[in-house]
Amino acid sequence: MSIVVTGATGHLGRLVIEGLLAARVPAGEIAAVVRDKEKAADLAERGVELRIADYDAPDTLRGVFAAGDRVLLISGSEIGRRVPQHRAVVDAAREAGVALLAYTGVLGGPDADFDLAAEHKVTEQLILHSGLPYTFLRNGWYHENYTEHLAPVLEHGAVVASAGEGRVASAARADYAAAAVAVLTGGGHEGKVYELSGDVAWSFAEYAAVVAARSGKEISYANVPAEQHLAVLTGAGLPEALAAVLVDVDAAIARGRLAGTSGDLTRLIGRPTTGIAEAVSAAVSAAPKG
Repeated sequence: MSIVVTGATGHLGRLVIEGLLAARVPAGEIAAVVRDKEKAADLAERGVELRIADYDAPDTLRGVFAAGDRVLLISGSEIGRRVPQHRAVVDAAREAGVALLAYTGVLGGPDADFDLAAEHKVTEQLILHSGLPYTFLRNGWYHENYTEHLAPVLEHGAVVASAGEGRVASAARADYAAAAVAVLTGGGHEGKVYELSGDVAWSFAEYAAVVAARSGKEISYANVPAEQHLAVLTGAGLPEALAAVLVDVDAAIARGRLAGTSGDLTRLIGRPTTGIAEAVSAAVSAAPKG
C-alpha cells in the first residue's frame, strides 16, 4: 500500500510530497505519478517511488495504482482537456480498487457557476459514480495567482482586475498541500467534502494597499470593465481562451463566489491559514530590485 500523488512534479504536487516526508511517511511508501522521469529525479534520489504515466494516455495508467493505495488526484492544468484526463485516472483507480481517491476540485463544487469550475464538477460526478471511497478537497483561490505576478503591478503601479468590490478568501498553495497531507495520512475522511479557503477574505483595493505598504510604491486598484480586462491580459501575452477564463473568474469574485470562509482549511491543517500580507511580503522580498 502506498500514498500516491499524481501530478507530483507540479507546484502543488511537490509541496504535497514534501509535506508527506515532513510528516514522517517513509519515502518508500510514497509514489509519485509523473510524465517525465528526469523532472522527478530528485524525488527518486530521496527514495520516493516513481510511477510513469500520462493523463492523456489511459493505457499508461493501468498498473499505476494498487489495491489499498491512497491516491491524490491533482487536477490537470490543461483547461478543456481535463474531463477525459481525469476520467482515465478515475477508471484506473476503480479497476485497481484503491482505498481512497482524494480530488482537488474548486470552492463551491456544484454551486460554482463560473467557467473554470465546469470540469471540476464533471470530475466530482465521475468519482461519485465510480463507487470509490473519496474525499473532495475543493480548493479556493491561491495567493500565488496574484503574488507570482507582481512584476507588472510594481512596474505600472496598479492592480488591474474586473472584480468590482468582490472579495477573495485565498490561501497559500502550501496551505492547500498541508490539507491534502492531512487527508492522505489521517483517518475518517472518506465521503467528506471540504470547502477550503483562507481565514480572511480581502478586496482588490485592500490587496493593492498591502502591495503598496510592503513595496513602498504607490499602488492603486484599477477596476476595469471585463472587455478592457480581457484586452489587458491578451496584450500581456496570455492566450485569449485563458484570458477569458480569468475574466470570468473575476466576474464570479464580484458575485462573491470565492469569498467563502468555512474554516475547513484551518481545521484540517491545525493552524491559521497564511495571510495575504505575509504572502505579498515574501513575494516583494523575492522580486528583482531595480
